[in-house]
Amino acid sequence: MVTIERECREGDDPLPYEGVWRFTAPAVDASVPQARHAVRDLLVRQGVPVADDVVQGLLLIVSELVTNAVRHAALLSPVLAVEVAVGAEWVRVSVEDNHPYRPTALETDHGRTGGRGLLLVREITREAGGACEVEHTASGGKVIWAALPLKPTRLP
Repeated sequence: MVTIERECREGDDPLPYEGVWRFTAPAVDASVPQARHAVRDLLVRQGVPVADDVVQGLLLIVSELVTNAVRHAALLSPVLAVEVAVGAEWVRVSVEDNHPYRPTALETDHGRTGGRGLLLVREITREAGGACEVEHTASGGKVIWAALPLKPTRLP
């Protein structure tokens, strides 16, 4: 079962859909669709005014990031964390694990059937006018995040 916790900011008057939600899941294959559904349901439940194409890109990003954590970090990090942060004009998803390996986006290699998840995440983010990054955590693990505008801003 996924339990989502909400953090509230102090001092500001946030919009009803603004906030930060975080949940943990085991680093197993079943967590990929569960994370995707939890993020989608959260956006709907909170009434986040996000365009359909942004939602689809965001859910693909969640799938890729959780899949990467399951495939590459599960041995050292049996639990992963997913965070959704929503501001007035953007939505940010991140996946955190305790594995120290910091992945890089691989170039397109048509002979390989995998290994391009982070490249896909960066491309979706770039096309939406957002940003993404891989950062180390204080505990020695990593967090990979992508932030997208709520309304699409496609590049020419």
